[in-house]
Amino acid sequence: MKASIDISRVDLNLFVVFDVIYREGNLTRASEALNLSQPAVSHALSRLRDRFDDPLFERSGKKMVPTPLAKAIVERVREGLGNLESTLSDGLIFDPATAERTFTIAMRDVLEAKALPEIAKHLQLIAPHISIRSVQMSRRDIENALIRGTIDFAADVLIPVSKQVHHGLIGSEGLSVMMAKGHPLAAKLSSQTFNIKDYLHAKHIQVSSRASGLGIEDVALSRLGESREIAMRCQHYYAAAKVIEKTDWLLTLPTTYASALSDESHPNNPYIIFPLPFKAEPLEVHLYWHHKAEHDPAMIWCKQQIENLLMG
Repeated sequence: MKASIDISRVDLNLFVVFDVIYREGNLTRASEALNLSQPAVSHALSRLRDRFDDPLFERSGKKMVPTPLAKAIVERVREGLGNLESTLSDGLIFDPATAERTFTIAMRDVLEAKALPEIAKHLQLIAPHISIRSVQMSRRDIENALIRGTIDFAADVLIPVSKQVHHGLIGSEGLSVMMAKGHPLAAKLSSQTFNIKDYLHAKHIQVSSRASGLGIEDVALSRLGESREIAMRCQHYYAAAKVIEKTDWLLTLPTTYASALSDESHPNNPYIIFPLPFKAEPLEVHLYWHHKAEHDPAMIWCKQQIENLLMG
């Protein structure tokens, strides 16, 4: 059984020297082609001979004649060098129309509802072989996942990250309040008359991936010296929307997602939406990526598509 070789301990430039000696058949001409001194070329050949335990080339007059082993490996060496060369040149070109690649984005359900339909429509037109994987991830795991490469991007609220991870604002939006059509407030209120007293008088369902803690709306209320009664806390807005169909509770959620859940043109639409009746900071969404992505044409392209679609 052959011992494994650590490629990091092998000087790949030696194979360039090997290829040129094979092509030129002469150490002097090889040194001229490589722009190296003849002793440097001889030293490189000596290292390769030690590595393969074979002379690789033998002198015949002024010519360097390849050994059977050199003849056996030359095509593989040239193929390997060609692949490296194409990686450095063609690797800088990314054609979305023909490329086959999967990008993994960590995002939450509320952003999925806004982003994925637009991304799918866009990719179907210009990049039919590109796939998207959307995954949900704890915020504390996002940085490590980007560094390890298990995700390509993350879209979330502003979170602390190291200098290895870059980020930029891709969108922000306000909050709305959603209730069931049969809610006692629905019959007597309009968007103009729904006020903070009505909001505070009702019970609420809060959506959060955390086990405890305040939402943006709660922070805004605390600044006003107020608080609301939380009847239930759950993880997803879709589940919360189903809950308010069966209760007299209110759900505060991003306006875009509220609109996605409530189709006002549909006769069986079960919800009514009101603007949040007090001022709260908008939800800001940032796109996160590892700094190495800025050297990958495919990642640069994908980042631009996400930014254009979500900021447009």
